[in-house]
Amino acid sequence: MKRSVVLGMLVAVGALSVGLAGQQRATLPDLMKVKDNFYVIGSASPVDRATFTGGNVSVFVTDAGVTVVDSKLAGYGPDIIAKIKAVTNKPITTLINTHTHGDHTGSNEGFPASVNIVAHENTKALMAKMDAFKGEKAQFLPKQTFKDKLTLGSGKDRIELYYFGKGHTGGDTMVYFPTLRILATGDLWAWKDAPLLDLANDGSGIELPKTLAKAIAALKDADTIIPGHTPPSKPAELQEYQRYMTDLVAETEAAAKAGKSAADAFAASTVTAKYPGFKSDRLKAAIEAIYKELGK
Repeated sequence: MKRSVVLGMLVAVGALSVGLAGQQRATLPDLMKVKDNFYVIGSASPVDRATFTGGNVSVFVTDAGVTVVDSKLAGYGPDIIAKIKAVTNKPITTLINTHTHGDHTGSNEGFPASVNIVAHENTKALMAKMDAFKGEKAQFLPKQTFKDKLTLGSGKDRIELYYFGKGHTGGDTMVYFPTLRILATGDLWAWKDAPLLDLANDGSGIELPKTLAKAIAALKDADTIIPGHTPPSKPAELQEYQRYMTDLVAETEAAAKAGKSAADAFAASTVTAKYPGFKSDRLKAAIEAIYKELGK
């Protein structure tokens, strides 16, 4: 079981960190206007390597400049900048990394040195362990960090960064744009499927539903959600995902307590059937990760 967890992490995380080296790069999706001065550069499923460029990128155009959330896989920096220049001539001033994974931090090096890179303190520590940020490339690590909450800008350009606890990794940031009522979740909510639980980077399946519950309670005014890898959605879908995760953890803990193996827990799982539209492509790996957290 432990070997399968490790293998899953290598496939789903390590491979993404390498970017598209040795492969023909996929074409970056067009900029999609979400509201007023807010745009998203979308993400295909990581399963589809032919079209996958990395996670969603949020673009917020302010009076002072442009703030970008996440930077996709390595090699897409110039493409991201070109997409942004098509809608504004204002300079990019800030890049926020929601977490450490290479499909969200890979193109940090493609941004100008003047850009202020911001992330949670745990994320910076985890990024510093990555080969992509060793040696001269350490300059592309976050320059500004925070512990619980950080506010950038003011008035209608205000941006709020929050850390609510462990989940996908141990440093996931939620980014809230109060004037627009938009919340970017990073991979704390990536898709309608079981999450990728990166225990090697301090993630926790057991804590994830609790972390999501805190975020939903604190940011209840949000009316538009930008997930890590799927199109913009509504708060009701984030709330549904929090319930799904609560049920998944409860079901898995009950199976472990009953002495079932992770394989048996997966075979007997009914959580996906309770949530129409949800997939189970990543369910087995998530159950195995939770078992590992439980010491099983």
